[in-house]
Amino acid sequence: MRFRGRARKFGDHIDTDAILPGRYLTDWNRDPKSLGRHCFADFDPGFSSRVNPGDILVAGWNFGCGSSRQAAAAALKAAGISCLVAKSFARIFFRNAINIGLPAVECPDLVEEATEGDLLEVAVDEGLLVNVSTGHRYSAGAFPPVVLEILRQGGLVSYVRARLQAAER
Repeated sequence: MRFRGRARKFGDHIDTDAILPGRYLTDWNRDPKSLGRHCFADFDPGFSSRVNPGDILVAGWNFGCGSSRQAAAAALKAAGISCLVAKSFARIFFRNAINIGLPAVECPDLVEEATEGDLLEVAVDEGLLVNVSTGHRYSAGAFPPVVLEILRQGGLVSYVRARLQAAER
């Protein structure tokens, strides 16, 4: 799985309330895809209008800290973010991202070097990240095979459905 897009850069300790303010959580049940237009509504107004499908969010330490709000990860995906790269992720946020099929890769060196708008390429299967704008290459830890399969299936629900259907045959 390869992702290629422009970097959308944020700093350290961005919490789930900054990613998706709580007042938009009611949209989660009615229309999950609408969450994208509310992404960073208070923290960075206009973020969702600047994101192009496939962009890669780049962030500092402890991205997604705060509540265990799965809708925050869903809002990023609905806004068009294809992949997350951070120095580190809050553990629950990391798991929520994987569960909805949004790759979350830790690579502090790329985060240090990347600037807003750099063209990035992330090969999740290989643990390879490239800042195409600078030509620099980085390594990240490889995901276990089951996590890669969850991402390939588009998230945990799709993964489980596929497993159940295979078991029925």
